[in-house]
Amino acid sequence: MEYRIEHDSMGEMKVPADRLWAAQTQRSHENFEIGVGIETMPAEIIHAFGILKKAAAEANHELKPEKMTDEKLAAITAACDEVIAGKLNDHFLLVVWQTGSGTQSNMNANEVIRNRANQIAGKELTHPNDDINMSQSSNDTFPTAMHISAVLAIEDKLIPALERLIATFIRLEAENEGIVKSGRTHLQDATPIKFSQEISGWRSSLQRDCELLRLAVKPLCELALGGTAVGTGLNAPKGFDTLVASKIAALTGKPFVTAPNKFHSLTSKDELVFAHGAIKAAAADMMKIANDVRWLASGPRCGLGEIHIPENEPGSSIMPGKVNPTQCEAVTMVAVQVMGNDVAVGMAASQGNFELNVFMPVAAYNFLQSARLLAEAVVSFDKNCASGITANRDKMNANLHNSLMLVTALNPYIGYENAAKTAKKAFHDNISLKEACVELGFLTAEKFDEVFHPEQMA
Repeated sequence: MEYRIEHDSMGEMKVPADRLWAAQTQRSHENFEIGVGIETMPAEIIHAFGILKKAAAEANHELKPEKMTDEKLAAITAACDEVIAGKLNDHFLLVVWQTGSGTQSNMNANEVIRNRANQIAGKELTHPNDDINMSQSSNDTFPTAMHISAVLAIEDKLIPALERLIATFIRLEAENEGIVKSGRTHLQDATPIKFSQEISGWRSSLQRDCELLRLAVKPLCELALGGTAVGTGLNAPKGFDTLVASKIAALTGKPFVTAPNKFHSLTSKDELVFAHGAIKAAAADMMKIANDVRWLASGPRCGLGEIHIPENEPGSSIMPGKVNPTQCEAVTMVAVQVMGNDVAVGMAASQGNFELNVFMPVAAYNFLQSARLLAEAVVSFDKNCASGITANRDKMNANLHNSLMLVTALNPYIGYENAAKTAKKAFHDNISLKEACVELGFLTAEKFDEVFHPEQMA
C-alpha cells in the first residue's frame, strides 16, 4: 500500500495515499481498534455531518466573507454534497467506540471534506480546522449531527414504514368486517369480538405511535450548533447559530431552529431519550401485534388456526412441511433490541458532566439502530406477512360457538351466579351451554334460542 504524510498539532502521520482522511482520523483509527469494520459511526451521522458542514460554510460566507471566500465556499459545498450523497462513505472509517464527544468523527468529516474540496479546487485551498470547522467545535457539531440524523430517521423512515402497515390494516379491517370470533383475555376465552375490531386495535396502536413520534421530533429540531466548546459560542460570529440553523432547515426541509440554551444542548440528551421512548413504544406495540398474529396463526391443526399467513420458507431442517411465523419472530427480536437500546440511550444521557456529555457516539449508535431496525422490520412484516393475512372463517366460527364465555349473554336473564353454574357444568360434563342451561332449569330450550345470539354480542 502507498502512503502519504499528513500532519496535525501532534506531528506527522502516515495515511493511505488513496484515502481522503488525514492525521487526526488516522490516529483515532490506530488508537481505537474496537469493533473495527462492524461498529463504525452510523451512515446517518456522516450524512448529517455533510449537511451541517455545508450549512456552516454558507453561514460563514455571509458572516465572514473575508475568511470564507466564494472560492472556498464553492469547493466546500461541492465536497459536502458528495458526503450527503454517500459518495465518500468509504472515507469515514472510525468506530463508535472513540472519544465520547465524537471529536474524532468531527475531525474525520473536516479532513475528508477539506481534502476533497482541495481536489475539486485543484490546489491547497482549505484547512480542516480553520475553514471546514470554522465557527464550530466538536462539542456542538456532534450533538447537532445527532439531532439531524434522528429527525430524518424518524420522519423519513420510521413513520412512513408504520403508515404503510397502518394502510394494510385499514384494508384488512374492511375485508373482514362482519366476521365474529372469540375474544381472548389472559390467554383465556372471552366474549365475542369482530375480527375487524381486533385489527382496528392494531391499527389504532400504530396511529398513536406515529402521533407520539411526531411529538418527540419537535424538541429534536433544536440544534446545538453555535454553542462551540462549552455553550458560550466562543469563536462563532454573532448570529451564526440562528443563521446556520435556518440553512440546515432549508437543506433538509425540516423545521430546525437554534437551541435557546446551548449550555443545555451540549450536556443534556433528554430530547434523544424522549424520542427513543417513542420508538420503544412503537416497538412494544409491534411486539404485541406480531405475537397476536403468530398466536392466531398457530397450528395449523393443533393451535388456534384462526388466520392464515403467507408461507415464505421451510420452517424445519428435520420436520418436512413445517412452516413457521418467521416474520413475526423477526419483529419480536427487533423489538427486544430496541428495548435494550433504550436502556443504553438512557444510561448514556445520564452521563453529562459539567458542560458536556461524553457518551454521545454510543447514544447516537443505539438510537439510529433502533429507528433503522424497527422501520425495516415493519416494512418486511407488512410485505411478507400482514398484507397476506386471511381469516379462517370456519375455525373462527367453530371456536366462537365452542366458547363457554358466550354464557355472558345470559347474565341479564339468569343472573351472574347461575350463568357461572351453567358454564362450569358445560365444561365439566363436556356439553353445550344450551344443554347445561336447560338441564339446570334456568331457561327452556326455546327461551335459550330466543336470547342467545353470539354474532350479536360483538
